[in-house]
Amino acid sequence: MEEIEAIRILEVSPENVEDSGIFCIKNKKAPGYHSKIAWFKSKLNRGLKIKIAVDAFDKQLGFIEYLPSELAWRPIKAKNYMFIQCIALFGKACRNKGIGSKLIQLCEQDALNNKKSGICTMSSNGAWMANKQLFEKNGFTLAQELDRFELMVKTFDAKQPIPSFNDWTQEQAKYKGWNLIYSDQCPWHDKSVTDLLNCAMDHGFELQIIKMETPEAAQKAPSGFGTFSLLKDGRLLADHYISRTRFENILKKEL
Repeated sequence: MEEIEAIRILEVSPENVEDSGIFCIKNKKAPGYHSKIAWFKSKLNRGLKIKIAVDAFDKQLGFIEYLPSELAWRPIKAKNYMFIQCIALFGKACRNKGIGSKLIQLCEQDALNNKKSGICTMSSNGAWMANKQLFEKNGFTLAQELDRFELMVKTFDAKQPIPSFNDWTQEQAKYKGWNLIYSDQCPWHDKSVTDLLNCAMDHGFELQIIKMETPEAAQKAPSGFGTFSLLKDGRLLADHYISRTRFENILKKEL
């Protein structure tokens, strides 16, 4: 652990993950929890780091998940960058205390130590993703926008190509009928897949489930979120985790 003022940073490793957890899901009996642990330990994610900010009482306050940009589970193209896949704080009381910035600074130091050309991430004002203000505060600039997403970049080497989006809108027409594409990168996806599949069966139609097993597949995903896409006949209906209730509301318009 590293000492940062009154906050400590726990670095999650394959050896301590069962004790430290993965921050964003607390129930260790949930199927998604075990899927995320297996995903975290996968050799596909070499270089993946999860760091959790904890207080003096070991209460988890926030976390950051990052890995080499070539292995990002989002539709981006970036060479020799570090990519922040997720960053989140637990509760409003943790905000405006510099915790998010401290986590980003740790990622930046890791990127410098590993001679990366910079760090990049995706942001959005929508659900399940941090907004760009946190990154702007830490020296990131806007590289590209597509749909509700922004690609934020902080470069250390102006000679290197700037990261860019892969155009996920061009991938959507490939999917006919109802399709749900997901990966284990987010531990909430298991629940959503089960709920939506059961709902589809109750309504008497086929929902094709496609699980992405590699970063390359996620980089070619049909949504900006990358690791979750709900489509019908080439139209994107949801680009992040949704509940059965939300799916029922979508079905009222689509069936």
